[in-house]
Amino acid sequence: MRILLFLAEGFEEIEAVAPIDVFRRAGIEVTSISVSNKLTVNGAHGIGINADVIFEKADFTGNFLIYLPGGMPGTTNLGNHDGLKKLIEKQHKKGGTIAAICAAPSILGKMGLLKQKEAVCYPGFESFLTEAKLSASTIVKSGNILTAKGPGIAIPFALKIVEELKGKDTAQQVANGMIM
Repeated sequence: MRILLFLAEGFEEIEAVAPIDVFRRAGIEVTSISVSNKLTVNGAHGIGINADVIFEKADFTGNFLIYLPGGMPGTTNLGNHDGLKKLIEKQHKKGGTIAAICAAPSILGKMGLLKQKEAVCYPGFESFLTEAKLSASTIVKSGNILTAKGPGIAIPFALKIVEELKGKDTAQQVANGMIM
């Protein structure tokens, strides 16, 4: 399974770059996709990242995990992209995995995808997790949705995703190689 990681202007850099690194160390194909109609996407702290492809040219066939980094206004910009929201809805309906960190779980909450699911987000965004069961954990898996609290959890969250896709041994090997 491959990972589709979405970037919008104002994304939280560590929540995108660190996971891409972890996924690639684990041998997982990851494609960064710009929803900003240009390949270079600027993060919340002024770091420009070159996405692999723009949304309109991305391949959405086959099995994949959707990964949404947080950050502001990146989360707002992701949540305002109609094509991405349709893709998230389709992914959810087929039971495909969706991962969101920091403020990004609010996108799923606003879409009504967290009803009766346990979830976590960056402090202050809880009101957007409509009908979710809020967790005190930093990383939560509830059904087909994984959520995480914020930037400091980006690497452990990525390792959890590696564990989900390739098993505990692979996740541990990557963690060991990174001196975690």
